[in-house]
Amino acid sequence: MTADDVCYVGHHAFWWFPVIPLFFFGFWVIVILLLRPWAWRRRGPWAYGTGSAEGVLAERYARGEVTEEEYRARLEVLRRDR
Repeated sequence: MTADDVCYVGHHAFWWFPVIPLFFFGFWVIVILLLRPWAWRRRGPWAYGTGSAEGVLAERYARGEVTEEEYRARLEVLRRDR
């Protein structure tokens, strides 16, 4: 193997230099995109703002803890206070 052969091989390997960081970046983007929905499901509904006053009131109405009249009256008060 001569010095010219070594130099020739080096020029062919140069195109990998910008490609490897792109693969590395793409790998982490894919990992984040795949794990994000799992993390969201794990936190539960309170992480999405459903713990607001209207959300809590709606849940209580759905469970039957308040009547429809109470629900509408309390909802009106909540929306009026904004």
